[in-house]
Amino acid sequence: MAFPKRKNIRPERQRERELLVVVGSKNPVKVQCTENGFQRAFSAHHFIVEGLNINSEVSDQPFGDAETSLGAFNRAKNAKNTFPEADYWVGIEGGVEDLDDEMTAFAWVTIMDRNGVVGKSKTATFILPEAIGKLIRGGMELGEADDKVFDRENSKQGNGAVGMLTKGTIDRKEYYEQAVVLALIPFISDNLYT
Repeated sequence: MAFPKRKNIRPERQRERELLVVVGSKNPVKVQCTENGFQRAFSAHHFIVEGLNINSEVSDQPFGDAETSLGAFNRAKNAKNTFPEADYWVGIEGGVEDLDDEMTAFAWVTIMDRNGVVGKSKTATFILPEAIGKLIRGGMELGEADDKVFDRENSKQGNGAVGMLTKGTIDRKEYYEQAVVLALIPFISDNLYT
């Protein structure tokens, strides 16, 4: 798989190499939140962020923390195996879990670098309406259930359940972005994680 050639670096940055980040998904929300998170964490660096269609090796709709976290890890690992020339690899996986008689939604983020360092983080969780939970328990993915309940199309590449349920107060990109920054903690505070 070939990526576009790296952009020319402005004269004041010629000594600084652009860093390539590969996201284990072509979902534009996941790619953009990754780019935003890296820029927030490392504002002095320039990143090129690209998405690849990568298999998570878990269910289409992961259920529970363990399966969702594994999906994020597998996306990062498989992105690294697919494009080993990058500097960082990111996996983002959304999941659901029953908590008593309610269903919660969340996502896990895994980030790997060339030195074998791995950072992980989980987003905040929120309770899904029963109408969506029932559809998921019946075999639908969260994105499909959102589309059906909210009469939308392809909401998982837009504002997602969190955006629709908060009426845009928090969109999916913003929701994931904070978790990307938190997964970068071992790289930000590397002296404490080596």
